[in-house]
Amino acid sequence: MKKDTIALHEGYDKTQGFGTMSVPIYQTTAYVFKSGEYAADLFALKDFGPIYTRLNNPTTEVFEKRFAAYEGGVAAIATSSGMAAIFSSIINVAEAGDNIIISDKLYGGTVTLCTHTLKRFGISAKVFSSDEADNLEELIDEKTKLILFESLSNPQISIPNIEKIVQIAKKHNVLTICDNTVASAALFNPIKWGVDVVVHSTSKYTTGQGTALGGIIVERENLNELLTDNPRYYHFNEPDESYHGLIYTKTGLPPFTLRVRLAIIRDTGAAPSPFNSWLLVQGLETLGIRMEKHSKNALKVAQFLKTHPKVKKVSYPGLEDDEGYNKAQKYFKDGLCSGLLSFEAEDYETAKKVLNSTKIFSIVVNIGDSKSIITHPASTTHQQLSPKELEDAGISPALIRLSIGLEDSEDLIKDLEQALG
Repeated sequence: MKKDTIALHEGYDKTQGFGTMSVPIYQTTAYVFKSGEYAADLFALKDFGPIYTRLNNPTTEVFEKRFAAYEGGVAAIATSSGMAAIFSSIINVAEAGDNIIISDKLYGGTVTLCTHTLKRFGISAKVFSSDEADNLEELIDEKTKLILFESLSNPQISIPNIEKIVQIAKKHNVLTICDNTVASAALFNPIKWGVDVVVHSTSKYTTGQGTALGGIIVERENLNELLTDNPRYYHFNEPDESYHGLIYTKTGLPPFTLRVRLAIIRDTGAAPSPFNSWLLVQGLETLGIRMEKHSKNALKVAQFLKTHPKVKKVSYPGLEDDEGYNKAQKYFKDGLCSGLLSFEAEDYETAKKVLNSTKIFSIVVNIGDSKSIITHPASTTHQQLSPKELEDAGISPALIRLSIGLEDSEDLIKDLEQALG
């Protein structure tokens, strides 16, 4: 099936149950087992079915199957948030004494997780320049467990050299994880470019209206080949004593998401609610249409800002003179570049004035909403970074991030025009 059809039909058999056209909400914590033997078989993985909603849920399962197919992967596991997806993915492979390599252009919360919180777990982070990945290979050692980057960075709106990152990772048998939240699965599928695991904050474009927190982890087909007998990932090849001596690479099931489900979400409890999964199913059905509108609106706004005398720089790869333009044309569907853009005002005072003067744009620390959003990253989403870290990440005090919604683009431009003065 093509992607637009997958978004509407994958993972749900409407001929079963009561034949509802809409995916049902199985709003329950637990399930009645038809016999004691059946319950034992479920826990032993001899049979498959719902056990407890922290582990699996029929509504969430539809979302997982649908999103995995939409992203071009073989399996997925939903989480309670995007940060839960990133955290679960990292601790699925890394332990005390290991290191991970992260892009120099990441969401502030991800940077804090990787450079501060994980440090207390004994996991260190090294930073590479993702635009060209020229310093990536020199950072890899025998304790490196993954390379993490964003397909379209927030808020720099930068596109990495994905092919080079993947090529280096494969050379050293290191796992790659791409956060595809901003580009969305509608415009870009990292797995098709060789990435091993894709994560999303589905709280953003997937839900589309800011109604549900969620995250998801998608693994590529045949990831087992990378993990099997790979000393970096020995724990996938040895019996898991916490789950009956299960060896993940020998189950015949997609191993990465299986271990997240059985060993990470089982213990951390970072599972989505069935109702949120249902909301995300609804959002996924219209994602492709919405991303086209978001992208076209954003391009028009970027073109306006480019000509304004109080704007020093606009970052949006849909602009022909943007340094990411050629990458966007190569990677993204029809060259569409999502709804996120940033611009640098002439100074901090101008940025502050714009932030407080818009009428349609709302000051909100979210992206991907159907309604347009304005944010000052240095004082909000990236406030926890030091001045040096902000500078290294390309986030100046005068930088403003816009999440362009589905309003009429002329109204958005007029709002920014009056705010800039």
